[in-house]
Amino acid sequence: MINKLCVIGVGLIGGSLARDLKRLGAVREVVGCSRNPENLQKALDLGVIDSFSTDVAQAAQGADMVVLAVPLEAMQGIFESLQGSLAESAVVTDVGSSKCAVIKAVDTVFSGTPAWFVPGHPIAGAENSGVEAAVDGLFVDHRVILTPIAETGAGALQRVRGMWQQVGAEIIEMEPHHHDEVLAATSHLPHMLAYTLVDVLGRMQDRVEIFRYAAGGFRDFTRIASSDPRMWHDVCLANREAMIGVLEHFAEDLDQLIEAVRAGDGEYLFGVFTRAKAFRDRFAQNGPAASGSR
Repeated sequence: MINKLCVIGVGLIGGSLARDLKRLGAVREVVGCSRNPENLQKALDLGVIDSFSTDVAQAAQGADMVVLAVPLEAMQGIFESLQGSLAESAVVTDVGSSKCAVIKAVDTVFSGTPAWFVPGHPIAGAENSGVEAAVDGLFVDHRVILTPIAETGAGALQRVRGMWQQVGAEIIEMEPHHHDEVLAATSHLPHMLAYTLVDVLGRMQDRVEIFRYAAGGFRDFTRIASSDPRMWHDVCLANREAMIGVLEHFAEDLDQLIEAVRAGDGEYLFGVFTRAKAFRDRFAQNGPAASGSR
């Protein structure tokens, strides 16, 4: 049982986690915190939180679990505000999709990763954002990746693991650098491609007709381009090293595809399409849904 949960950043992920923990009776009190009092009031009105403060130190005071659900570029400032305000029993975790960037932020502020910090990343979400998008059961049968390092306390890790298990998530542990490489390929690259495709088409002269006659496949592929631009701006820059690698690899294969189309090389095209279908049918059809995941 969490006595007092402090959620810093009450949006889709932080709000859904708070809703589920409250609904399941796994938390006694939820305090919300963000820079936007209107959003916090909305969260209060919706019953997602029990009280709120725009001051990080005040919101976290007395909390035994603190969840950071803010954009990656805001992490270091949040850690700075938490200095001297955490209870001795407090555990802090986050939901950011670049773990090395978050670990670097906490290391910078505390001159090393404190035992009470457990880096984490729920592979769940949607293209919608804000507390209004928070739903019950968002994490059921979805994976949450925890990336503890040598300094992470065993007790803190167990408490964060238990919190996510209570809301129905499957817990996986992964080394931070490996996490960032995997997510660059499986989540970050698809978002970059969707954003770029929509931007390219949107700047074409006949864009009105293009979007008017777009079929379901286009809507399915580009749905994630409706995700929060600020969040993905932060993700791309925070995980830039891994992103460059997968983008360059994709660009090389795209160049080969262009040459095959130019040369009318049907055998090459059929090979790409056949392999792609086989890979997706084998690896992506039966896994946990992760639409709009970060």
